[in-house]
Amino acid sequence: MAVWSFGASANPECRATRALLDLGQPLEQARKAVAEKKELTIVAMGSSSTQGYGASNPAFSYPAQLKLHLQEAMPGIAVNVINKGIGGQDAEEEVLRMKADVTGHKAQIVVWQVGTNSAIRRDALTKFAAKVRAGIDIGRALGPEFVLMNLQYVPAVVALPDEEEYARVMAEVAKENGMPYAQFVFNDGLHLNDFGQKCIGKLLSRSILELVRPKQLTGEPKAGN
Repeated sequence: MAVWSFGASANPECRATRALLDLGQPLEQARKAVAEKKELTIVAMGSSSTQGYGASNPAFSYPAQLKLHLQEAMPGIAVNVINKGIGGQDAEEEVLRMKADVTGHKAQIVVWQVGTNSAIRRDALTKFAAKVRAGIDIGRALGPEFVLMNLQYVPAVVALPDEEEYARVMAEVAKENGMPYAQFVFNDGLHLNDFGQKCIGKLLSRSILELVRPKQLTGEPKAGN
């Protein structure tokens, strides 16, 4: 998982090891769209954390921050990040709107953050796994590549005796589908405020840039640490 680092000044630092920024797949559709069409479209699916709940301004939500970082790193590329977060929804509800929310945007990537509300509601793990698989199947049939993002470890989730089982199920489903599982969110008590949202956007942008940014855009090596 990524790490919040606190120095002597108690100011948190957003950082992650290089290995944890590896999405585990080439994101060929996104790379091709950037190189050939000079565009990149991402749909952010999820619940309140994706919507931006807890941030002081919608501009600080992780999808908005993701767009900001991608735009800064790729001048001349039309970057569009569509926020499809709806507070309070679980995996089942998000699957029901997956087709409608992804269709029509011609996205190359869907980032799906899921599991928090399912864990809080204590959905059966078998049911949860089935819904995640169904959501991936629906989304992939529409064309984009998928990135699964792990559940938000808010106090209500951390207090559960089996919260790690939901994360395990997500990792297993991701592995079954040969797709990445982005563990950018973790128990730090901060991820729903401005800093946490900004950090998620920053880390996810690094991971995507590592794969899709053509070297010729800047004359520099691909994105690193």
